[in-house]
Amino acid sequence: MSAPVFRKLFKEDREVWALLWAGYLEFYQHELSADQTALTWQRFFDQKYNLWAFGVEVEGKIVGFAHCSFTNSTWNKTPDLYLEDLYVSPDARKQGLGELLIHGCAEFASDSGARKLYWQTHRDNETAQRLYRKVAAKSDFVIFEKKL
Repeated sequence: MSAPVFRKLFKEDREVWALLWAGYLEFYQHELSADQTALTWQRFFDQKYNLWAFGVEVEGKIVGFAHCSFTNSTWNKTPDLYLEDLYVSPDARKQGLGELLIHGCAEFASDSGARKLYWQTHRDNETAQRLYRKVAAKSDFVIFEKKL
């Protein structure tokens, strides 16, 4: 068995990504239109959106993804990398692939000059939080949002 590979997703990965994306949305009990899904995929390949899609490949098959974007700060010259979505197929879990995706994104961030990688998760997602406590420190900040 070959080692898992962290890599950027390519246009040819669309079909397998779409299946994983559907699983991710199902996990969060969220529906998106086919148009929004198509737009999201398109944005990964349009530099003006500054949106990045990575995958973890096992034995030649993509089994997970991470989506990231750079954010600028009023406090620093260099950007931060926001990890918006992280997902590993249920049948590929418990192999360290989520950790590999996070470390791969962190390396991409560092190589790009970012000062940090950051993300959020649902307060009830204890499984994810166990992983996150292994690889990062919990922020002192609380997120507020106002729906518009």
